[in-house]
Amino acid sequence: MPPKTLHSRAAKTHRPTTTEYPTPSWDDLRLFLNCAELGSFRRAAKELGIDSATMVRRISRLEDLMGQRLFLRATGGLKLTEEGRRILEDVRAMEQASLNISRQSQMASQGVRGLVRVAITEGLGTYWVLPRLLEFQKANRFLTFELQATMQHVDVGRLDADISIQFTRPSRPDLKAVQLGYLHVYPFVSEGYRRMHGMPKSVNDLKLHRVIQQISPLLEEGAYERGLGVDSLEGIVGVRTNASSAVLYAVERDAGIGFLPSYALALGARVVPVDIGVRHCLDIWMTYHPDIRKSKRHVVVIDWLRRIFDPKRFPCFHESFVHPRELLQSMSESAAINYGGSFLAAHPYSTFSPVPSSIPEDA
Repeated sequence: MPPKTLHSRAAKTHRPTTTEYPTPSWDDLRLFLNCAELGSFRRAAKELGIDSATMVRRISRLEDLMGQRLFLRATGGLKLTEEGRRILEDVRAMEQASLNISRQSQMASQGVRGLVRVAITEGLGTYWVLPRLLEFQKANRFLTFELQATMQHVDVGRLDADISIQFTRPSRPDLKAVQLGYLHVYPFVSEGYRRMHGMPKSVNDLKLHRVIQQISPLLEEGAYERGLGVDSLEGIVGVRTNASSAVLYAVERDAGIGFLPSYALALGARVVPVDIGVRHCLDIWMTYHPDIRKSKRHVVVIDWLRRIFDPKRFPCFHESFVHPRELLQSMSESAAINYGGSFLAAHPYSTFSPVPSSIPEDA
């Protein structure tokens, strides 16, 4: 074969090398994406757990490699240059493609086995899902159910979890959002608190009592003030906490009035409803990426979650409010699942030593 033909055929199969066209690393492009979305080197570095100086250095290296400025540094934060805006959508598309590949890889195993990560608010996860999960796990012994109890926003689109159950509907159109039901929140006190301080007769009486406030990024700002009909919580709130379990513990240990799910009494918590015309309702949303419907283990978990939040079986999740006392009879089965007892924290002296004589037996 003549040399000219060889040269021609070789030319047709030639591919550019990274030496000819330097290629930015995907890691650096992801840093660029985080900086663009957060508008700050410092915030992006903090979110990713790296040093701010390292972030600046790597973005500068990316800009040098591409031969163009991507950001304008200003005192108010970062602003994308025209070149930066042009590549932003391409980088987002690259991220989505990378996530799709990772998702498909995770779903490759067949059968009801493998890992399913469910992020859920702490109260629902601890007091509602976990007791039922124990029986579910026995029936699916090769499946690992990872329960992430959190009050932070979880982005299933970026694989922070496979399934998320939160109180806000996601805004991303590429995610599947299913409303599971409604969580009704009601004020409760312990019997001990009622004996010591009595019960408020109205919202106005709360100024004479102590309220336990739960704070969370998933709860709207000013929700307590609006619910209680007051301008300020000063002098009313005695304890603030970001944990649902801490609210329940504080209520059961006579610390004050706390807002708990309406099903708390039906599940055996030793609390008393406070009937002053105050209650709150939250939407319960389950979110996941549509691709996970291709995975048998994820479908099994999704269907199971829908069953245990079904308002027809569990009226506490119905849109219409049912008083906690009325739930006692209609949800007796649920109380049995929660061991038929209460969530009362163990007495601090009951396990390790006898109650000291200086502390009353009923303390």
